[in-house]
Amino acid sequence: MVSFNIEAERENMGNQNVLIVDAFNLTLSTEGLPNPSIYSIASQQKRPPVVPCGGYTNKKKLMLQNLETNAAAGARPNNCWVESIRASSPTHMKSITPSLLEEKRAWIIRHPSALDMFHEITEASKGKQIVMFLDYDGTLSPIVENPDRAFMSGKMRRAVRQLAKYFPTAIVTGRCRDKVYDFVKLAELYYAGSHGMDIKGPTKGLKYNQKSKVVNFQPASEFLPLIDKVYKVLVEKTKSTPGARVENNKFCISVHFRCVDEKKWNDLAQKVKEVVNEYPQLNWRQGRMVMEIRPKIEWDKGKALEFLLECLGFADCSNVFPVYMGDDTTDEDAFKILRKREQGFGILVSKFPKKTSASYSLREPDEVMDFLQKLVRWKRDSADTTKSKV
Repeated sequence: MVSFNIEAERENMGNQNVLIVDAFNLTLSTEGLPNPSIYSIASQQKRPPVVPCGGYTNKKKLMLQNLETNAAAGARPNNCWVESIRASSPTHMKSITPSLLEEKRAWIIRHPSALDMFHEITEASKGKQIVMFLDYDGTLSPIVENPDRAFMSGKMRRAVRQLAKYFPTAIVTGRCRDKVYDFVKLAELYYAGSHGMDIKGPTKGLKYNQKSKVVNFQPASEFLPLIDKVYKVLVEKTKSTPGARVENNKFCISVHFRCVDEKKWNDLAQKVKEVVNEYPQLNWRQGRMVMEIRPKIEWDKGKALEFLLECLGFADCSNVFPVYMGDDTTDEDAFKILRKREQGFGILVSKFPKKTSASYSLREPDEVMDFLQKLVRWKRDSADTTKSKV
């Protein structure tokens, strides 16, 4: 597999019109093409088929199954793991083929743009209480090399603040709850940090349901001393790997390798696994250029979503419409819950087609902001129309 820099290649090719695709994630770049719209068919779709996932060939499905099996069994990370990460990187590109373009089209059919399908989404939510669940990194803020610098824009903050005026809104993130609150700085939201293992309700604002409960929930509190201990061990173990960053997220640990040389990925993964294997109470999970170490409890972002719905008084309601937006593999737990409940829908935030249980897609945080602003305008206009009829 050949690695090259896209911008450098474009410069070398001069002003040629070039269509490039990510070999693994099938990312289409239509920059410079005479008619880019012919490569997008999302706007032509009226309804996403009820298909939980898609966009992978049999070969890639087998690769992922092997990775999941090896991780569950505590196997040593190998070249297969490394190649899967390399292949999913946007810097590893090659020319498009008809089969890849067709696969891209098939994925868009399954997961059309939530902006293009906005009318259908709001029609489905009529007469129901929309409840918003938002991941942070890659959804409300861009992915950055230094996770401590993942600031959301003032414009995004205003959009989320307006959203919370009309809908119960929760931030569900792998980050430490206190850390993500420092980023968002909105007291009227629910915050579920550490992949939902640290949940706290709003400190101000109105209740949306008389059955709402005061929320302060930490199902993994007994693991705090162990997490602190393992965090220190991992910091020491990984300090010889340039670019590796270990983040203590209170009830879980994140080992970021976005800035690590690709040749060192396998070695870093092995170091992490060696540490985790010494503590049977913990397991690890692959995220977006990050390895997550968590307590072995039956809790994830999907469980957090259900818990928050219960706290809001919507546990057994048929008139609730949850919307979950996220960009990472850990958000799939929430997408699957929504599929199982047959209520609301998930929106995957990604420029790259990938296996997902989400119903719709958005490409980046800017599109997320556009969707949130559009939702607020729709709700405001609907309220004004109702008042005018009274």
